[in-house]
Amino acid sequence: MTSSRTTAKCPLDHEPQAVTYAREKSGLTKTRLAELTGVSLSLISEIEAGTRNATPAMLLRLSRALKCPVVVLERTEKGGHDA
Repeated sequence: MTSSRTTAKCPLDHEPQAVTYAREKSGLTKTRLAELTGVSLSLISEIEAGTRNATPAMLLRLSRALKCPVVVLERTEKGGHDA
């Protein structure tokens, strides 16, 4: 059985765009970030796409590798869209 991760997981514990932004500002490729955090390239891609959730432990690893505060990567709203 194969699983395709194309839909966003909700709610996420992280902001996918923030991870991508921090990675690009750090001058890292997804491959290098995967190496620094000890995870697969596909996991980094899924975290940035929002199809996989970054656990609190993973957020800490990402923040260390990206040299940014973990709060930068965390989702600010846990719920859905508020009016």
